[in-house]
Amino acid sequence: MPDFMRTILIRELTTETDAAVVAFAQYLSSIMPVMPLGIVFYGSVLRHRDPNGILDLYVITEENTSFSHHVMERMANAFLPPNVYYCEYEHEGQLLRAKVAVLSLAQFLKRSRLQSLDTTIWARFCQPVRLVWVKDEKSADRILSAIQQCVVTAARWAALLGPYSGEPEDYWHTLFQHTYEAELRVEKKKRSHDLLAGHEERYAVLLLAAWKKEAIHVSVIGDTFQPQLSPALREKAKSRWARVKRIGRPLNVMRLLKAAFTFRGGMRYLLWKIRRHTGEEVRVPPFVERHPLLGLPIFLWQARRLKSVRQ
Repeated sequence: MPDFMRTILIRELTTETDAAVVAFAQYLSSIMPVMPLGIVFYGSVLRHRDPNGILDLYVITEENTSFSHHVMERMANAFLPPNVYYCEYEHEGQLLRAKVAVLSLAQFLKRSRLQSLDTTIWARFCQPVRLVWVKDEKSADRILSAIQQCVVTAARWAALLGPYSGEPEDYWHTLFQHTYEAELRVEKKKRSHDLLAGHEERYAVLLLAAWKKEAIHVSVIGDTFQPQLSPALREKAKSRWARVKRIGRPLNVMRLLKAAFTFRGGMRYLLWKIRRHTGEEVRVPPFVERHPLLGLPIFLWQARRLKSVRQ
């Protein structure tokens, strides 16, 4: 019997991507202290092809110590992955910007499983992604398996948290709404509709394929799915999710605090965001770029001055 899930994921991972993004990924792989296993491209720029947007790139390494020579950065990554950096790269006259997250494959796998209290990996990588750079065929297979686990985990939670019966989209909308709440992400009500738009068949097929892998029996009547789950199992899942939610919020607050110390290039990212949203350019001394926390008062003064001028 064909493995529809694997077929869909391989096609998505290997779909041709903009040459500039591929070149950016190749550049990132070349500046790492140790060659990573692969680099995955995901997020809003992938969905909407916004040439002026911020790319979301995940660098997956063999070890969580192989991405940096800085001891503090490695300790921070071991404590609460991933580490996130802001990077720029020019390709044929085009300036690309990216948030680059780095974590090991073991860290990725741990957070892709149902037992994880951290939703940040499986909730993102159950969505369409591209493998824009990979070390070798073995690494590609390992990353494929990790992505597949994300889909299986997401689909199982969709069954446990979703309606007793409904169309495939109902399960995914319910799931994503739960993950947004758990991660303290303020998203518009229709955000999950944006994620599914144009991919409805993909999500429906993956839902059934994942449920089959998890031995979840399902009745299908027309476009309506009804996973056969006992009320006791659903109640147990709700209790488990309540714990995910309790843990998820402080986890993401901790990530924000960690980013204040480890988000290399963060000041440049902030300046770019201001320029994009206001059309105005805030200039700060090189010292502020190198030491954003120490230079924060200068930055806030500059931003306040800009606001006064605009008013």
